[in-house]
Amino acid sequence: QVQLVESGGGLVQAGGSLRLSCAASGRTFRSYGMGWFRQAPGKAREFVAATTWGDGRTVYAGSVKGRFTISRDNAKNTLSLQMNSLKPEDTGVYSCAVREYGLGTQAAEFRYWGQGTQVTVSS
Repeated sequence: QVQLVESGGGLVQAGGSLRLSCAASGRTFRSYGMGWFRQAPGKAREFVAATTWGDGRTVYAGSVKGRFTISRDNAKNTLSLQMNSLKPEDTGVYSCAVREYGLGTQAAEFRYWGQGTQVTVSS
């Protein structure tokens, strides 16, 4: 029903910035919650940020609060993640995901997933 494709990943030095985008196709609804997760090699996937598609409510992981900003453009069916003051520990594969109702921070709550985009922060 929903297809997600991430872009914008790359290599950046610590302290730098990067903006990720997620293009959604198929049906989207105001009730949807959309989020970003990341996974480093050998580690579990972790929550980064989420927003409601309809009214723009947001929630952030404590590790990124104040540095990352999640946003959505409903007209273009895109989800973005602006990442500032990047740290080496931010390195990982970033994936966007969709749940069918409201905000959520648990991966199991999200039904649709993109393939991910690699973000590498060098020290």
